[in-house]
Formats: sequence, C-alpha cells, structure tokens
Amino acid sequence: MTEPADHPFVQAVKPLVDAMGGQMVAPDLAQGDDVVLAWEGHDRVAVRLPHLSDSLDHILAELQRRHGMPLAELDRKTKQSVVRILETRGAFSVRHGVETVAGALGVSRFTVYNYLNRENAAKGTNAQVEGVQVEGA
Repeated sequence: MTEPADHPFVQAVKPLVDAMGGQMVAPDLAQGDDVVLAWEGHDRVAVRLPHLSDSLDHILAELQRRHGMPLAELDRKTKQSVVRILETRGAFSVRHGVETVAGALGVSRFTVYNYLNRENAAKGTNAQVEGVQVEGA
C-alpha cells in the first residue's frame, strides 16, 4: 500500500472489510468496481468487494468459526438460527444459495426451505421461499 497499513482510518475499517470478505488495496491500485475511501481529503485505502458467491462462502466460514465447529455438527435449533442469519445477509438471493447452505449444514434443500418457511410463519408472514411451500413447516 502507498498509505501506511497502520493508519488509524485503515485500521478502523479493516474489521468491516474482513467481515464482508473484501480486500484492501492501495488507492492507486484501485480497479473499476473498487471503492476508494478517503479520510481528511486523502485517499487512504481502496476496498475490493467480493463476488456474491465468494461472499456466501466467506459468511459460511465466519459462522463456522463463530460456532467453533463444522456447521453440519450443530443441533437443529442452532442450524435454524444460522439460516435466519444467512437470510438476513441475503444468502438466498445468490444463485444456488439454498443448495450451498444445505451442503454446509448437512441437510437437504427442503430442510432449509422448512427452516425459512417456519421463520416466515413465526413472523406472521405468508411468504413463500422461491415459490416452494412446504406443508407442516
């Protein structure tokens, strides 16, 4: 980087960039979709955002680190909680998101749909997930 990596602003945004799976690069190396962040009138860092599919993998890895074990080894209630977190983070808007999450949790796609539909029912909504209504969810 052309700016010192220990600049207070760079250090302040690093946890956010890490959490979203981005990469920090020197502002002069910024490419088309990179976001250049300035502080006090000077470009301090450029953030390279991940592709959506990479973001899902990053989110799953972070959740696994947070729980301290493979997601497939979590109990049902905790898996349901993970699905809720993933839903709020947009995981199911990514192509093959349900399949990717199901694989990480060690459950079927229909189990993920059940978790999602159960959550929507608990919220008092009658939304269907990807057009699939699972009876008894």
